[in-house]
Amino acid sequence: MSPTESRPANDWVSVAEQFAADMVAPHAEEMDRTDRLPAKVRAGLASSGLMGLTTPKQFGGADADTRTIARALEILATASGAVATILSVHLAVATGPIVDHGSQEQRQRFLPNLATGKWLGAFALSEPSVGSDAARLTTRYWPSEDGFRVRGNKMFTTSAESADVIVLFATRDPAQGPHGISAFAITKDTPGLSIGQRLDKLGIRGSETVELVLQDARLPQSALLGPEGGGFPIAMQALAGGRIGIAACALGVARAAFNAMRAAVQQEPADWKRATVARSYSELEAAAALVHHAAELRDSGAPFGNAASAAKLVASQAAVRIAYAGVDVAGPAGVVGGAVAARLLRDARVFPIVEGTTEIQELILGRDLIDHR
Repeated sequence: MSPTESRPANDWVSVAEQFAADMVAPHAEEMDRTDRLPAKVRAGLASSGLMGLTTPKQFGGADADTRTIARALEILATASGAVATILSVHLAVATGPIVDHGSQEQRQRFLPNLATGKWLGAFALSEPSVGSDAARLTTRYWPSEDGFRVRGNKMFTTSAESADVIVLFATRDPAQGPHGISAFAITKDTPGLSIGQRLDKLGIRGSETVELVLQDARLPQSALLGPEGGGFPIAMQALAGGRIGIAACALGVARAAFNAMRAAVQQEPADWKRATVARSYSELEAAAALVHHAAELRDSGAPFGNAASAAKLVASQAAVRIAYAGVDVAGPAGVVGGAVAARLLRDARVFPIVEGTTEIQELILGRDLIDHR
């Protein structure tokens, strides 16, 4: 069976478990220390077939359901939040928009390579001064004789230094707000595209985060993804699905922190530590239920936006609280260099920020639950 050939869901879970145990966990400390993804881990991710989970079978992918993808991401995140984040971005917000909105030519060009892992995908929406309010983009594009020109900077772009394909968003006119934004699928060799600063992050180190610089970058007409002016809905749709993936990543980090905490307490039990384990278990299971519920809603075709926001909100906060409690339980050993408890806390702290901050999830839910009902 080829890596991207159809498998039952439990087979993909087994693939994720084996890859996490054999290839990811042994390199987790190295990735955290060096902030680099080892070439052997990148190659293993490609050969595992996991990079094709969201791609339709006709383009060489697995066309897996959301529940399977969420479970695979959770498993990977128990070994490394960085590797799980790289895969989540590749699947949900890089491959996903091309699957859903790409032309036949774009799908034939990009999807087979993304599915096999030959190419890695990235998503370029945020800017130095624009994050949560994506309608305020300042990266500009304009028509040219052979397609488009783009000028501006993108910030906090996961995997963009190594990515072969980037889903890029720019506005024709900032005064048009969301209606002026278009999406483009571009390659790393786009003339005028370069890498700016590489950001040194607190957590999920090994998942590179960089600035993209577009200096009158030259894009062919065929790079336009979806209709001109239709980029904002494409971004919002991708992020809504991506929140389930990021929630699953946060859940995996929370589970790793809980498992480490429980093992430590079993060695040195105390009543206050037992109580901490009990509280953490309750938070972990509540977060897991929300993540799985959001995935099930999406798979059923039901509206899932609120459930995805709730899952991302609760799972990311649970990860921080459980990882923080894990450091308390570990004591001084939890804060020395190379301590697993410290790495998990730093990883956990990233998740309330990425793909929609805690405040944005609360805003989305509050508006929909009160204003739209």
